[in-house]
This record gives sequence, C-alpha cells and structure tokens, in this order.
Amino acid sequence: MSFVSILEAGRRDFLDATSDISPERASTRPAPGRWTVLECIEHVVIAEDRYLSWIANGSTVSPQRNQDKELRLFTTIRSRFTKVETPDVLYPSGRFKSLGAALAEFKAIRDRSVQLAEERGELIYCIGATHPYFGEVNGAELIQLIDGHARRHADQIREAWDNDPRE
Repeated sequence: MSFVSILEAGRRDFLDATSDISPERASTRPAPGRWTVLECIEHVVIAEDRYLSWIANGSTVSPQRNQDKELRLFTTIRSRFTKVETPDVLYPSGRFKSLGAALAEFKAIRDRSVQLAEERGELIYCIGATHPYFGEVNGAELIQLIDGHARRHADQIREAWDNDPRE
C-alpha cells in the first residue's frame, strides 16, 4: 500500500468517527478527565504537524525498509490499550471553537501530509528523526505514526460517544 493510500484511509476513518457528532456535542466532555472531540482533533492536528516538521527537517539516513517495525509502530500507537502521557507540547489548548473549524484544520494538515508523501515517494525512507517514545525512526515510520495516531483518536471518539449514557 502506498503512503498516500495509507494517509487517505486514515483520513476517511477519522472523518467517519466524527461524522455523527453534532457541533454542540463536539465541545462536550464525555466524562470527567476525558477530552472533548474538539480537543481530540486539536491534539491530532498538533501531533501531525510535529511529525511533518520532523519529516521536512529530518536528517538524511540510509534508506531501509523494516515492515515489521512499521507495523509495530502503527499497532502500538493505534492501540487504546497502550497508555501514554501526552507531552505538554501536544496537549490541546482549546484552539478550536467549532467542529467545522477543527475538521477543516484536520483536513488541511492531512492534505499537507498527503502532498509530502506524494512529493517524497520512496525517498521518505531516507529521512531520519528521533521520536521521544519510539526512538530512531525514518520518514515511512513517521507516516505510520501519523496514520495510527489519528486512528487511535478516531477510536477514542467512537468509544466515548458509543458509551454515552445520555443516548
């Protein structure tokens, strides 16, 4: 599967998770200590922008594909069973006041990711960065993290609202 296909599938999954959320519900905290949908979207946008900057400014490394590592990174970051404390730099600050604005920003950042994947193609394996949790990664592995991270939060949105007692 191409990097663009991966990112587009993740986009569809994320937008699907938010498709039945009303604008009012998007700003409602589903439970104490849980993020609102707007906060989830903001966090995904911040993280994706950060990963894109790592790809754009990463070091040059010898290209090496490790499909097992790509799958492990995607699976680990996507899993809601893997609990990770959100670093302050990725914490939502209430930037979005409406669901429409938040989703527009998600679509824009995902467009940038897709464009980067189209432009770099297989050369994305030649980009290296250091992830604070996963260590040394290449650009392709960062694409897997971008996709898995958005899908993790799509699952979080579904989980929060599927179990909503107000329904």
